Amino acid sequence: MIINSYSMGIGDRFGQQGKAQLGAIIKAKELGVEVTPVWNKSFREHSIIHTDPSDTRAEADAAVQALGWDGQYFVDADHVGLEIIDPFVPVSDFFTLDVADFIGEKAGNQQINAFVQKCQSCIGELLIPGIDDAFHITEELVRHIAEKYLYAVQEAGKIYRRVLTEKGVDAFVTEVSMDETDEPQSPVELFFILAAIADEGIPAQTIAPKFTGRFNKGVDYVGDIAQFSKEFEQDLAVIQFAVKEFPLPGNLKLSVHSGSDKFSIYAPIRRAIKKFNAGLHIKTAGTTWLEELIGLAEAGDDGLLLAKEVYRKAFYHFDELTKPYATVIDIDKSALPAPDDVDVWDGRQYAETLRHDQENAHYNLHFRQLLHVGYKVAAEMGERYLATLQRHEEIVAKHVTENIFERHLKKIFMDS
Repeated sequence: MIINSYSMGIGDRFGQQGKAQLGAIIKAKELGVEVTPVWNKSFREHSIIHTDPSDTRAEADAAVQALGWDGQYFVDADHVGLEIIDPFVPVSDFFTLDVADFIGEKAGNQQINAFVQKCQSCIGELLIPGIDDAFHITEELVRHIAEKYLYAVQEAGKIYRRVLTEKGVDAFVTEVSMDETDEPQSPVELFFILAAIADEGIPAQTIAPKFTGRFNKGVDYVGDIAQFSKEFEQDLAVIQFAVKEFPLPGNLKLSVHSGSDKFSIYAPIRRAIKKFNAGLHIKTAGTTWLEELIGLAEAGDDGLLLAKEVYRKAFYHFDELTKPYATVIDIDKSALPAPDDVDVWDGRQYAETLRHDQENAHYNLHFRQLLHVGYKVAAEMGERYLATLQRHEEIVAKHVTENIFERHLKKIFMDS
């Protein structure tokens, strides 16, 4: 099972916008750019919404059937480990093996020594096509990287073989994820991580490293764009070199997590993948839920009242909602509007405050980040929230499709 060069993870908190999301993918295809949709939803999100992985599969299948989509599509077991993988296995065909928590745990000395020995041919000046300067590789450096990452890769191997036992060879796409950690992986570290992945026998088709800079939920990239661009290009060069050096799939590509709304790095990413003729997997999660709120606000009446209620409850449950996402949000509480002030807004002001348009004077990235992680409030509304969505389906769907197509697909994969 080989995934296409371009693919996009399209998270949908409440499982209501599958057709609207797929509509954006179809619009891109009509313009000559084929992007494979990958519906993704994590164990944490399922736990909060009170859904299970079979619901994500049902949403994807229903959208594909309703719109007559005849292209590839996948359902991602998003950020899974051995302890939570079981309910995902029967219904998923894309597995994001999250081993970031194991980075820094040390493998056995014998295993580390064996890995270092296998990498002896890399000792010295390592020249990688596409990167101007050679990397000076010492045995000490290889050992240090092995001590930091080998155990995590071995854990990925355990998860992969668990899925393989159930689903069989060539029945799913494997991604290895190391992004949810404090320090970015350098291009040299990525090279030896890929060597370890190959040694572990994992046919990874996508790799999600931690990049330089902050990838906060639902807002723009924060960091040195020039440095990110350099590292991103070097990572692409490393991957192209690694697939020739090691037994790895030839279509192995980079995966950018929390990629939604990282507008300032979309152009460098687009230029880089074109320069290297490389694939890309980019995950957008949470922004569909925000487009639901924008649509409800603009619908007015009960939709606007519900959107205001969501904000009020999120504001007063700030600590509870933000704690699980503390490493991927930066919210200045003093910059949040008071709920009483929000209550007098019209739908337009609410939407403009939430919508990620940095040229709009009303836009508030702190308001946006709080609501991004505040979906638990809507989940606790249960059927009341879902029924309101359904009453305003047309305007909500319009915003969902427009967000994915105009702000993401066009900016990442198209020249204009």
